[in-house]
Amino acid sequence: MAELVARRYAGALFEVGLEENKLDSFEQELEVIAAAFSENKEFSDIFKAPMVPKEEKKSLIENIFKGKASDETVNFIKILIDKDRISVLDEISTEFAKLVNEHNNIEEAVAVSAVPIAEDKLEALKVQLAKVTGKSIKIKNEINPSVMGGILVRIGNEEIDGTVKGRLDRLKDELHQIIA
Repeated sequence: MAELVARRYAGALFEVGLEENKLDSFEQELEVIAAAFSENKEFSDIFKAPMVPKEEKKSLIENIFKGKASDETVNFIKILIDKDRISVLDEISTEFAKLVNEHNNIEEAVAVSAVPIAEDKLEALKVQLAKVTGKSIKIKNEINPSVMGGILVRIGNEEIDGTVKGRLDRLKDELHQIIA
């Protein structure tokens, strides 16, 4: 249900952003506002509390974000408050980013490694993935010591496992099949 609601609201904001040629700024503003809600529990709780009047909530949004975000984005947040949909703001932000990426022919990728990947290596990986997908790539490096070495790349619904842990797991499975 929340996913459907998020898609619908993200789609509406996307249409406005497309019309006004402000997709990138809307995406950044929505991301910042959603982060403010998710990173500050007390702030978020104010907007979930039914005893706080909607007008006070909207006034608070106006005071905090006026001048820091476009009028359209601030008004969008006020609509979410009016419709009691502020609880799905994070999902709306995620869906909006997906729509913008799709519109701009961008694919997001995550490179998981045991240690941080050097910027030049990350850029080379980005170029390779762009060749394979035919899309521009936004790549993010996540650190997870359990991979032991190598890189696990997640792009869209696909996973390319070039990790030591992945190789060991495959070897273990092969040995089990031989023994069994």
